[in-house]
Amino acid sequence: MKPIIQIILLIICLLISPVFAKAQSEIIPLSNDINNRIDKNIYFSGNERNHTAIRPFIVGDALDSAKYYSLLFPVIPKHWQTKSWLHRKIFTEHLIEFKRPDFELTADFLPSLSIGKEGSRSLNLNTRGFEVKGVIGVKKLFSFNTYLYENQAKFANYITKFVNENQVAPGQATLHNTTIHNSFDFAYSGGTLSFTPSNFLNIQMGYDKNFIGDGYRSLLLSDNAVNYPFIKLTATLGPIRYMAMYAQFTDDYGIVANDDIPFPKKHGIFHYLSWNANKNLNFGLFENVMWEPGDIDFTYLNPIIFAHPVDQANGSPGKSLIGFTGSYKFLNHYVLYGQFALNEFTFKEVFAGTGYWANKQGEQLGLKYLEAFNIKGLNLQAELNSVRPYTYASQKTATNYSHLNQSLAHPYGANFREFLMIGNYNIKRFSIREQVGYSLYGQDTLGVNYGKNINLSYKDRAADYGNFIGQGVKTHLYYLNSNIFYLLNPKNNLGLEFGYTARRENSKLGTSNTSVITFGIRSSFRNLYYDF
Repeated sequence: MKPIIQIILLIICLLISPVFAKAQSEIIPLSNDINNRIDKNIYFSGNERNHTAIRPFIVGDALDSAKYYSLLFPVIPKHWQTKSWLHRKIFTEHLIEFKRPDFELTADFLPSLSIGKEGSRSLNLNTRGFEVKGVIGVKKLFSFNTYLYENQAKFANYITKFVNENQVAPGQATLHNTTIHNSFDFAYSGGTLSFTPSNFLNIQMGYDKNFIGDGYRSLLLSDNAVNYPFIKLTATLGPIRYMAMYAQFTDDYGIVANDDIPFPKKHGIFHYLSWNANKNLNFGLFENVMWEPGDIDFTYLNPIIFAHPVDQANGSPGKSLIGFTGSYKFLNHYVLYGQFALNEFTFKEVFAGTGYWANKQGEQLGLKYLEAFNIKGLNLQAELNSVRPYTYASQKTATNYSHLNQSLAHPYGANFREFLMIGNYNIKRFSIREQVGYSLYGQDTLGVNYGKNINLSYKDRAADYGNFIGQGVKTHLYYLNSNIFYLLNPKNNLGLEFGYTARRENSKLGTSNTSVITFGIRSSFRNLYYDF
């Protein structure tokens, strides 16, 4: 029996059981803009149902709906912004709003138009998006959202190089059959259905992204890659929350596009157990198994976390990733958080200090300072990420931890260290964001696999011993981004934006400097990562 059928049968069994629903089902978008406004209230609410490492959140679960909307829409409109239908649609309302006690529907046009300069080279982005979302039922037990973006873009040189090499616009859409281009035309869509039949259970089916962790990055599951189809069940009982998700990904590394033959698929099952040990301390356990069609082992569907590593002793063909998360909140402002990802290891080699290739793990340590210095709207964050060579890689791309040539975890792949600091300040309609970062990583050279590209087989590794972070062509990356945003309409995050990015990549092969200034108008709640 296919895993999708088993999951559907499980859902049916849950639906026909008696329920007493209290929770809502509306999904809070995966958005750093939103996180900056709601994180203080989520982390320090004292609500044992707040499991901050499982995202996206759900309205009414992470925060009650009244509090959420008051944080998201903190701006009181001026009289002139409401004096006509056109003024209201631009400044205070959704493009379409329909509300009844048992049904709500909104729709928005989501433009993003910007121009920029990289030296003497002109850059531009022209995005036309549209989103429809709604909730059904007096208790809002069912919600849905769907969106579509059509884009024309001329990126900075380093992003253009990435797109041409990987045939994908970062986190947005695949661009197969392109030759070497300097500008791109692409579209992508997504959406999710969410149902909360009881206060203990939420069921989602979607084509979108998910995130595990408290940090800006995740070494377990991030929103770095392109959308993918998934079915997710999340159960909550007191201080414990358990998530099980089945997802399908695309394996297209090194494959020439063919309109008549679809790209090969691969499958992933994800388990995450979160425990709020007390009002300040949280622990989490994570497990993933990737497998290619035809290699299904029914033990993959075992809901008991960490069951698969035992099954591998019996010859299970899938590739597993396990991990641990933790966070500690203190002094009503600080959140200390971390992750540990373990892709593979040999016990006797862990402490031997020999640089054994199969000791594949990653670590994250971070600190958030929310409402820093008692200034409302000011959030500061520092984060360190480190991943050893060959982590997330497999013998073949059908079982590695990637989707459409992008990592499902950190955008760098593996074989790197990264330190970054982020500051956000929201005051009335202004949002100011500063990010600085330094990374050290090792690039491949002369066709030798030093462990950064997770799409390469670890069978072709450079060496069995003596592996270390930064091996290969040692590269230093310095990154700075400054952004000022003026909010026009809080309902769709429409506003004016001015940005400056400076990037310097240095190795023995040469130095690449990037300096980009952009200005434009943007809307929507979504994360796009160009800091690589």
